[in-house]
Amino acid sequence: MKARLTYFISPIVALLIWEVCSRTGILDIRFFPAPSAIFYHLIFVSPEEGIINDIIASLNRLLWGYLAGCLLGIIFGVGMGLSNTIRAVVYPLVALTYPIPKIAVLPLIMLIFGIGDLAKMVMVAVGCFFLVLINTLHGVDSIEKIYHDVAAVYKIKRHNFIMKVILPGSLPAIFAGLKLAVGYSLVMVVAAEFSGADKGIGFLIWQSWETFSIKSMYAGIFVIGTMGFIFSYALHALERRLIPWRPTQ
Repeated sequence: MKARLTYFISPIVALLIWEVCSRTGILDIRFFPAPSAIFYHLIFVSPEEGIINDIIASLNRLLWGYLAGCLLGIIFGVGMGLSNTIRAVVYPLVALTYPIPKIAVLPLIMLIFGIGDLAKMVMVAVGCFFLVLINTLHGVDSIEKIYHDVAAVYKIKRHNFIMKVILPGSLPAIFAGLKLAVGYSLVMVVAAEFSGADKGIGFLIWQSWETFSIKSMYAGIFVIGTMGFIFSYALHALERRLIPWRPTQ
């Protein structure tokens, strides 16, 4: 319990320093309003401006895109790890497309899928896919060869081997990919909402910048940060539950 409480110390200290610097004039409140003023705006003013609808829109795009990208990443990662043929076909394509900045393909995705929610979900899915695939493949490759040999000797069915050996053995690497994908998916959904959106947290941040509504802009940034914290903590709790043999942190 004490270790968990320490997680909150540095953010609280940083906010207190920011508060003092803003109140004493060290920071220009036109660009760095006090956190207390931002929180007041977020709680009492932003709901009237429609931030709830923006949050719901972003969450919808984020969750569906994240689930689709991660699921495909796990499937392809396991397939490449178990089949040399699949690896030979897919890995060159991954090596070719992974280094391309995902935001660079946003115009192409919007051209294919339009400017609606589907395009933004695809953007999130593309960003998550590579991270989860590469980590899953690493997890499958790290499983000792002796397990494959034992499965072959005892003629264990393929699906049983995958469900009872491959996936449990790869879970630490898979969760590493899932955690990385959470942060990347937030970047993708905000970037996608900067253009071609009429609601969403990214749209709110961009619109606030255009109208110089600094408190609303910071409110949107705070919401994104809170989303990332909640999702990361949820994944950490799920990881501890599904991988009980790992040391608790």
